[in-house]
This record gives sequence, C-alpha cells and structure tokens, in this order.
Amino acid sequence: MLTFAALMNRAGRVSFYTLGCKLNFSETSTIARSFRDHGYEKVEFEDQPDVYVINTCSVTENADKKCKSLVSKALKVNPDAFIAIIGCYAQLKPQEIANIPGVDLVLGAAEKFNLPNYISEFKKNVETEIHACEIHDVNQFVPSYSKDDRTRTFFKVQDGCDYSCAFCTIPLARGKSRSETVASTLEAARKIISESHPSEIVLTGVNTGDFGRYNDESFFDLVKGLDELDGVSRFRISSIEPNLLSDEIISFCASSKKFVPHFHIPLQSGSNKILRLMRRRYQRELYTQRVESILQTMPDACIGVDVIVGFPGETIEDFLETYQYLNELPISYLHVFTYSERDNTHAVSMAGVVDQKTRAERSQMLRILSEKKKRSFYLKHVGRKYPVLWEGEKTEGEMYGFTSNYIKVRTAWNPELINQIRFAEITAIQEDGIGSVEHLELSIDQTMAKA
Repeated sequence: MLTFAALMNRAGRVSFYTLGCKLNFSETSTIARSFRDHGYEKVEFEDQPDVYVINTCSVTENADKKCKSLVSKALKVNPDAFIAIIGCYAQLKPQEIANIPGVDLVLGAAEKFNLPNYISEFKKNVETEIHACEIHDVNQFVPSYSKDDRTRTFFKVQDGCDYSCAFCTIPLARGKSRSETVASTLEAARKIISESHPSEIVLTGVNTGDFGRYNDESFFDLVKGLDELDGVSRFRISSIEPNLLSDEIISFCASSKKFVPHFHIPLQSGSNKILRLMRRRYQRELYTQRVESILQTMPDACIGVDVIVGFPGETIEDFLETYQYLNELPISYLHVFTYSERDNTHAVSMAGVVDQKTRAERSQMLRILSEKKKRSFYLKHVGRKYPVLWEGEKTEGEMYGFTSNYIKVRTAWNPELINQIRFAEITAIQEDGIGSVEHLELSIDQTMAKA
C-alpha cells in the first residue's frame, strides 16, 4: 500500500490559470479542490508543475489569443508538462485548441469537473484528447465556489443562459439556464461559511437573476434566504440583467442586513435601435427606471454598467446617443467591451460592420468617461464613514480594501486587518483614483461578536 508521501509524489503538482469572469474563478477553485482530493499539490505557474490547467474564456478574441500564449509560456517553464484546457473556449472550439502545439487534453462543459479522472500519468499525449459533448446535452448543475485564494468567496448559484443575444456565444459554451433549489443553495452557502469563514460572498452566474426559474422559485427567494444566514457579513450580487432586477429585489436590498448597495447591470447600448439589433430584452427606458429605483432607496449605491461599442449597425449618431445617455445617467463606472466577431452568432453576418479603428476610438472615449464617472462617485463620499473589507495583498507597504458600496481604499499594511471589516472615514481621493482612509474601527457585526 502506498504511503501518503508516495501518493503525493505519484499524483504530482498542478497549477491553474483562470481567464475571464468570477464564475470561472469559482469553478477553477472547485476543480482545484478535486485535484487536492486526488493527492495533488497545488503550486504556482512558475513552480515546475507536472500538470497545467487553463480555464478559458471566449467572450472576446483576445481571450482566445491569451490561451495560446499561456500554453507557450507553460511549455517554456516545463516542456514535459501535461496541459489541459477547459472552459468556454474549450467547449466552443475544441479542435482549434487541439491544434495548439503542446496541448494534451481538451474538456468541454460537461466533462471539466471530472478532470482528474482523465489524467492517469504525466506523459504528454502523442495526439490531443478531446472530450466535449454537444452543448444541448449539458444539463448538470455543479455548485462551485472559490476558497483560500481570494478574500471574497465567489459562489456560483446559476449556470447557462436561455437568452439569444446577437453577439454572445455563452449559451453555446455553457448550455441552458439551470440552478439548484433555494434549499440546496442555502445548504451550500452554509458549507462555504463553515469551511472558509468569508466576510463577503459574491453571487455569480451566467444569468444570475434567472436562478430558480425551472424550480418554480426565483432569485428573490434566494436573496431573502441568504439574508438570514449567520456567519457572513456581506453578500454582493456580481451582475444581473436589468429585466430581472425587480423592484422587489431593489427594495429588499435597501433594507437588507447583509446585501450591499452595489449593483452591476449590463446595458450594452444606450440606443434603443442597437438594443433591438442586439436582441436584448429591454429598452433603455427600463434601464433608466432601474437606476432611479436604486438611487431613490440607496442614495450611496454604486452602479456599474457593461457597454459594447462598435456593434454592427452602430452609426456615429448611435454611439453619441449612447455616450450622452451614459454621461447623464447617475452611474458609477463602466466596463467597456469592444465588439469582436464571434463564430456562430447572429451578429457575425450582420451588415454595417464598424471598422477596427473606429471601434478602438469609441472604446477609448467611454473608458475616459468611466474614469470621470468613477472619480466623481468617489469624491461624493469623501468625509463619510463606510465599512471596509481589507484584502490580503501587500503592495509597497500598503494594503487595499473595498467599502460596502465598492469604493477602493488603501491604508498602511497590517496583517491583522486581512479579511476583516472596519469602519473607516474616506479622507481624500488620490491622483491614482484610490481613496485614503482614517480612523479604522470595528464594524457593527464585529462589535456585536466581541460583546
């Protein structure tokens, strides 16, 4: 019988690299724990691992290129390493990945959670193995969450999407919308809290607000249940579609014990014409109403916006309509995406293609607007006190944290603050856009816990 040391030596060392969204981070962490259960040691990318696992995104063309670059980098560190590729890119284009020199294994959406079972030895394959079933056969929901690798825990509560937005490959990469029941999800949340003791849990999904639809439940039901859980101070909703962010969710979060005043709501365009071409399920009037509802009940709330520029058919007039709409809208920051053609989407064959130079110019204009919006939002809160969750990364003798309404601040390095929430007064916004704070105090939750 093998000793534990012999087993560890046999199972080897594994390194992970994650591209893309919070959802991918939660899944990578879950897969990493399954490797640990098989006796592997998790190591850093540069530490000569026996196995590399690259979890891919395919939202933009750059994500695909990044995957190829990472394979090349891995082979430079260890030319004999076994390289496995999983994630959205692997589901969408498994053969394209198999053609990348050095890739040994490609697993699709249904197979990736069984990855350790596909590796029997560390010898590189003569030919790349591909295991990727048709996306319509992907119907299993695997709860996932990050652990030990970030201050916040990313908790996947939903997967897949039933929408058919013209620019998006996610339904082709992740399949139909699906989730567990509220009861099962709450039980998973209790497990996370008991194992990891996080101060904050971020709810993630492909279309998070669609949670529970096939169980005759709703995302609102889940929000109400999570708010009653003990052992965690904050819940944050990572992203939610405007048509699924109901007034009852907004109203509940305004009076919630745990849900923070921060909403990230995809818009994609401020032009109703472009929204129709994109096959979005709302017009901008609904978006405006959602923003107004949030700020009426939570005046300090942070509101983030996704926007795509350069979509086919977007004229200069359409873009300026979007720019002016966002300029006037009382939001806090933008995530700007430059449209890129994706195979097997409706948009790829649409007329009115916007040239790359124009796309880049429009993206830059909105990124500058985002910086102005963000700084204006930050400055409004100077002189105010907020609870700050402090993170564990040390940079030049300082550490960073985020307020409940997502303002980034810094203070002198103090390891006792890691994963702790302290009330702090924002005293200034520095030139680099980060807040300075003073008067670190125990949060209400921690004061009660100490009593």
